[in-house]
Amino acid sequence: MAQQKIKQTAGRYALGEFAPEFARLNDDVLFGEAVWNDSSLSLHDRSMVTISILLGKGLIDSSFRSHLEMGKRHGITRKEIAALLTQAAFYAGWPNAWGGFRIAKEVWADCEDSLTEKERFQQEMIFPIGGPNAVYAKYFIGNSYIADISDSQITFANVTFEPRCRNNWHIHHARSGGGQMLVGIAGRGWHQEEGSPAVEILPGMVIHIPANVKHWHGAASGSWFSHLAFSIPGDGVSNEWLEQVTDEEYDRLD
Repeated sequence: MAQQKIKQTAGRYALGEFAPEFARLNDDVLFGEAVWNDSSLSLHDRSMVTISILLGKGLIDSSFRSHLEMGKRHGITRKEIAALLTQAAFYAGWPNAWGGFRIAKEVWADCEDSLTEKERFQQEMIFPIGGPNAVYAKYFIGNSYIADISDSQITFANVTFEPRCRNNWHIHHARSGGGQMLVGIAGRGWHQEEGSPAVEILPGMVIHIPANVKHWHGAASGSWFSHLAFSIPGDGVSNEWLEQVTDEEYDRLD
């Protein structure tokens, strides 16, 4: 699913009549499109940054609690908040960390770390991860998942790779037409054609793979990765799966 939007009305509710311009800046700028809804950072990461800054300034108050609660909604786990506050203690001061822990224990009191890495990654994109890629698992190193998006006109699917997962070298054969197109939609990955340097794939990037070209694609070592895979119609199309991408080859990329 797509990243949720932040909508704030607290400024207008508390100060709308007394300080309307401050209320507008709070609700429409800080918590509007300019900052919190800027997709350059995920809401999870923005919450982590904001909590760190508030702790560093010693603002262990109702605002701090509100941002902890917001961060929890944005997917910060109990394990992550404990790690953040522990590291921050060395920079923001031990008493500040103790104060932060007291509130964090209350906010996460009824919470286990129920969001897995896979579930958190799902929150970054609109397309579903789908189920295990069982049919093609023998051609992949690591776990992959597939969700069929369309089976008419142009067939395409969302393919998701866990960190370090990649498919084998392979070729999309065709007498004419054919080939494949990839569109990065979340995370960070790699594509490589035989004899050429690997190309990093980021969200929004389009990779055109001609027919009859040996290649592979998959996730970067430290990131989940999803791309849409479009099968280009052609005559005499078939797939040939070849050897694995070795750890030695793969580890040169990052």
